[in-house]
Amino acid sequence: MEHDILALWERHDVFRRSLAATAGKEPYVFYDGPPFATGLPHHGNLVASVLKDVVPRYWTMQGRHVLRRFGWDCHGLPIEQEIDKTLGVSAKEAVARLGVAGYNAECRAIVERYVAEWRSTITRLGRWVDFDDDYKTMDAWYMESVWWVVKQLWDKGLIYRGLKVMPVSTALETVLANFEAGQNYLDVQDPAITVLFALDDEDACLSAWTTTPWTLPANLAVCVNAEVDYVKVFDEEAGVAFYLAEERLPAYRDRHRALAVQARLKGARLVGRRYRPLFDYFAGERARGAFTVVADDYVTTDEGTGLVHQAPAFGEDDLRVMQAAGIDAFACPVAMNGRFTGE
Repeated sequence: MEHDILALWERHDVFRRSLAATAGKEPYVFYDGPPFATGLPHHGNLVASVLKDVVPRYWTMQGRHVLRRFGWDCHGLPIEQEIDKTLGVSAKEAVARLGVAGYNAECRAIVERYVAEWRSTITRLGRWVDFDDDYKTMDAWYMESVWWVVKQLWDKGLIYRGLKVMPVSTALETVLANFEAGQNYLDVQDPAITVLFALDDEDACLSAWTTTPWTLPANLAVCVNAEVDYVKVFDEEAGVAFYLAEERLPAYRDRHRALAVQARLKGARLVGRRYRPLFDYFAGERARGAFTVVADDYVTTDEGTGLVHQAPAFGEDDLRVMQAAGIDAFACPVAMNGRFTGE
């Protein structure tokens, strides 16, 4: 029955006749988020296509004129990744070898690769959409229209410069969307270490636990939870005193039995205290308020020490907490390729 209906629609050109019937009517503008041109339709595309068919049909039946052009997203990582795999080099190396124009030509060449398969699948789904008068985000008129919108936002003062922590592909040397970062998600063993930060005003340390020791050169603060109970303990074997959450004391006593409690206090009493940086690479950031104890509710006692080292270049919460505390210090000594910079 479905095949018969599809044949009927094609034989009588029903979709185009429905557009012609409403040609002079008030338009209903339908913005369609186009799929990437580098792969075949998946379940997410099919579910979205049902919605993208139902809504325009409804407004057409209300007497509105609804243009429905199929579109292709030609920008971004998926297409670059396909080209990188084909050429066997990274995008950066490919651009160096081919030039920008040459690399763009390689990208454009694969846009039409799956058009026939998409047309077949979407048509079989029963969606009315114009594949013949399609658009591509690489079309000059499309890109210019996007820049026109950006210009309007700029003229209205709605664009600003800020900082945001994003996932990065060190292989491709580019920022990733969260969706893209999750596509190749791997469970790996990370080294976890407990670090001691020496306080300025007493012969004691702040203890912080981290699974990303590579971020420690960019440490700019230590975060506690203001409402959590903390203790100052003295490790009789190591001869050092340090602070940690009282709830975490049993976990540390399993490995360090000679921990004597010297004081108890709320996290709020640690806030504002200064400590010496582990490394001197960014010691100058102290003038901007760095190397200070801050507080936030995101710190818990589920694991670690109940104190969290803050590297605002590498953690969303780290950046948010530092900004909320009015600390404008910043350090990002890692390049897009994942290697430390000269800093």
